[in-house]
Amino acid sequence: MSAESDPQAPKIAVAGLRKQFAVDGGRMLPVIDGIDFEVADGEFVAFVGPSGCGKSTLMNILAGFEPPDAGRLLIDGRPHPGPGPQGIVISQHGSVFPWLTVRQNLMFGLAGQGGEHETLADHYAAMVGLKGFEGAYPHELSGGMLKRVELARALIVKPEILYLDEPFSALDALMNLRMRNELLRILAEERHTVLLITHDVDEALYMADRILVLSPRPTRIQARFELAMPHPRRMAGDEMEQLRTAILAELGVHAAG
Repeated sequence: MSAESDPQAPKIAVAGLRKQFAVDGGRMLPVIDGIDFEVADGEFVAFVGPSGCGKSTLMNILAGFEPPDAGRLLIDGRPHPGPGPQGIVISQHGSVFPWLTVRQNLMFGLAGQGGEHETLADHYAAMVGLKGFEGAYPHELSGGMLKRVELARALIVKPEILYLDEPFSALDALMNLRMRNELLRILAEERHTVLLITHDVDEALYMADRILVLSPRPTRIQARFELAMPHPRRMAGDEMEQLRTAILAELGVHAAG
């Protein structure tokens, strides 16, 4: 945290965020229509919304890759500094360099190539379950292992904020669950503030401290849900089923009968 940051401020504060894009004929298409929320340091907040509602646009703005048309976005009480090691994005699209080994991929974001950094890279490889694969190239790894490399490469630079844009959606159901558990295990060891964008209600229920439901485009926050259940969470039970039903109802999906 910068010395000029406000220690009393929320980690992330968003107020009146709006965004629109020009489409054919010069018409403006509103995508984000006045979003307000705050995130505490170390909190895990999930955004759930229908396809095409503007989730990825919102993530790009929150991560600093795209400016909003209106509104305020503060990190530690100060204007967002833009993309940097203080906030790392993990998306559904792979970002591992195929010409580098696992160790070299993990060291890529570190200054220099000394033995200390090799030791650090090997530590994070082991943390995500890749001990013994430090010298392997991406083509020698499975899809789940590649996602572990991405996770380790994000964590090794000690980001304050993790921006997760449907990071495990390309994995099969079993590997998806394993990666969720892996991330939760790591978050129990290392403190990070996490923003997750997903269309998977169960993924949000399994991982997040709070769920914000987004409306169809132009998106706004339609509902907010607090989750006080400790990890690991059981997805069965009355409380979880009531939350699932309420969130799906907000998304326009109602239980039969």
